[in-house]
Amino acid sequence: MSTIGFIFDLDGVIVDTAKYHYLAWKNLANELGFEFTHEQNELFKGVSRKRCLEILLEIGGIKATKEQFDTWMIEKNVDYLQYIDKMDASEILPDVPKVLDFLKAKNIPIALGSASKNAKPILEKVNLLSYFDAIVDGNNVAKAKPDPEVFLIAADKLGVSPSRCVVFEDAVAGIQAANTANMVSIGIGDSNVLSEAKYNFNNFTEIDSSFLNKLVANLAE
Repeated sequence: MSTIGFIFDLDGVIVDTAKYHYLAWKNLANELGFEFTHEQNELFKGVSRKRCLEILLEIGGIKATKEQFDTWMIEKNVDYLQYIDKMDASEILPDVPKVLDFLKAKNIPIALGSASKNAKPILEKVNLLSYFDAIVDGNNVAKAKPDPEVFLIAADKLGVSPSRCVVFEDAVAGIQAANTANMVSIGIGDSNVLSEAKYNFNNFTEIDSSFLNKLVANLAE
């Protein structure tokens, strides 16, 4: 059994499904009679679907009954699923497989820790599911990031102590969750935004084997 583990967020780290979430939320906003911008969409990063709809309705100044709220939640997800149904391996972000292959070659267990409730079908669509030893997504957790629940469950499933886990994240809430869990946080994206991360890279093309070897050696000590 490995003494270390690696945990990946999904949206914006492995694949860019954020664009499809945006289109589905935008379609719903248009249906409800208001515009939803890319800037406003930044508020949705790393946030649960329920909270996203709450924010969307606040933006539009719309009050909803529970029945309307539940209907719109389902409607948005059906719309989103139509987009991801067309996904394939070409949508994997650059050099993500390189890092996954590195970890597999060293028999280091890998988990997914995502707020998405569609994580497994997405990984199947892009042919990456076989890399993951554990999947923890929005179907398995009660608390959204920045609560560390999703990462703590992932560590438990891998059988690895949280302090010996590495987390790749593209959202502030995700970095905060990893830090709270006492894990090594690696921000993927703008280092000014993800300044709380222990390490920062714009994308996986900047992560080389020497960095990964050093990281693994440090964690294994």
